[in-house]
Order: sequence, then structure tokens, then C-alpha cells
Amino acid sequence: MSFIGSHSAAEVARPYDGDTGSVSGVYRPADSVESLVRPATTARFVAPGSVTNGQFGLFRWEMAPRAGGPGAHFHRTFSESFFVIAGTVRLYNGQEWVDATAGDFLYVPEGGIHAFRNESDEPADMLILFAPGPPRERYFQELAEVADKGLTLSEEEWRELFARHDQFMV
Repeated sequence: MSFIGSHSAAEVARPYDGDTGSVSGVYRPADSVESLVRPATTARFVAPGSVTNGQFGLFRWEMAPRAGGPGAHFHRTFSESFFVIAGTVRLYNGQEWVDATAGDFLYVPEGGIHAFRNESDEPADMLILFAPGPPRERYFQELAEVADKGLTLSEEEWRELFARHDQFMV
């Protein structure tokens, strides 16, 4: 797996061993966060792996009423966590769907089958945390490009796109 940024995976995993601390915090004002605005969702790339040296990725996912969501899938190389901020998000843990509301949380380790969607008549908003932080924003940008260009992908092309981004549908 490659990471965007200047640190290798080995460097990221190494704890800080200095004696004086470092000036290394990254502040990102809200207006500097890249957003991918779609008809039913807005993905805000709050802290992609390129900002966190590959340690994690944090996205804010805003869904319009009845926005739907992805089908059941899993990832081999990263975990995914969901924290509902507002509204009702249907979360799938690989076994059952639950109606999650503000304050509810779902952790899915590598290989864990999961899905999410907004089936309600109200908007919903959640945080998604990927760990470590692959360039996950590229996956969502590619999906948007396919839709914007009106492309029709074959089953094989979909499998290749998904595999490129560690997305395996079940």
C-alpha cells in the first residue's frame, strides 16, 4: 500500500522518541477542506491520509434525505469507523442493519463486511474514519467522474476500479 505524503508506513508506525516535542500540528480551517459535492451527498475530506502522513483519514459524509448508500463490501488493508452526527444512518455490520442516530458508532476492522445509507426522509451526517489513511478520496472522485461522464462500465471494469481502491463488493 502506498501513502500520500512524505512518510513511509514504517515511519508512521514509529512512536515519537524525542525529548522536547515537535512543532508538527496541522491546522486546516474549514474553508480549506476539499469537498466533493454530489446530488445526494457531500463528502468533506477533513483529514485525508495526505494530511495525516497516512495514519488515518477522516471524512465528513453529509447525506440528503433518501440518499441511499453503497452495497455491502469490505476492505483488506484498512478499518473503517462511522460516527453519526445528525439524522438517522442505516449501518450494516455484516450481519444486521441498525438505525443509528446522533452519537452512535460502528467500528469495522479490516475484512469486515459493512455498508451504510440514509433511507429516512431527513438529512443525515456522519464522520468516517479510515485507518491507516489510504488516499480514499480518490475512490470517491473516480466514482464521481464515472457518473459525470455518463460512462457505462463493464463488470470487469467495475471490479478493477473497486480493486484499485481496496473495495470488494459482497
